Amino acid sequence: MRYQFADCRFDLADPERGRQLYEEGHVPGASFLELEADLSDMTRAPAEGRHPLPDASSFAASASAAGIGADVHVVAYDDGSRAGAARLWWLLRHFGHEQVSLLRHGLADWFGELEVGSPGGPAALFEPSERSDDVLERDELRDRLDDPDLVVLDARAPERFLGETEPLDPPPGRIPGAINLPFARIAAGEAVPPELLEAPELVAYCGSGVTACVVLHALAREGRGDARLYPGSYSEWTRQRLPVE
Repeated sequence: MRYQFADCRFDLADPERGRQLYEEGHVPGASFLELEADLSDMTRAPAEGRHPLPDASSFAASASAAGIGADVHVVAYDDGSRAGAARLWWLLRHFGHEQVSLLRHGLADWFGELEVGSPGGPAALFEPSERSDDVLERDELRDRLDDPDLVVLDARAPERFLGETEPLDPPPGRIPGAINLPFARIAAGEAVPPELLEAPELVAYCGSGVTACVVLHALAREGRGDARLYPGSYSEWTRQRLPVE
């Protein structure tokens, strides 16, 4: 088993910032996976949300270039928010690769020297085996809003959940019936409420399907690896003019 570090830092306000940070200093041998170029399919945005999932072939090409193959254990990190690293974790799992770990506090957990520039690691062959049981798409979610067995988790900040502000995906509000479980609190070490772990079905969303992966990673660690992602999340929901509360 070979270990491959993956740098997943990003800045939504500055798409070039992640690579800039990588080139300024990263774990030696780490590859860089960019949110919009590698971990999303921006050709389908914004109708399907701000960060639609990449298809199998596109993701396989990015993973292969990043040195990820069948015999590789990936160690993903970001700036400590866990958003980029958890997005890579979720995508690898979605496409059949289970050997993934996250640095809990991002690059801050690395105490060795840093490498500059953009050498990356050796290429590998990533062969995707896509799952279909880990996503809940828009139409099914819309049709199941009144289903008591389905608990919908909103990973956004409380002020966005409450509709006090919405800087990215108007109108403000939330998917009806959703429960707020802010990803930032989970990344900071807050535990998932035990009652949520008992729900028959769980689905998580956020603004664009990225930070919800932090919540899904925490749920998986607590034995709820069956929790699903709504990939389009609130950015798709509002663009399709679906109900909010």
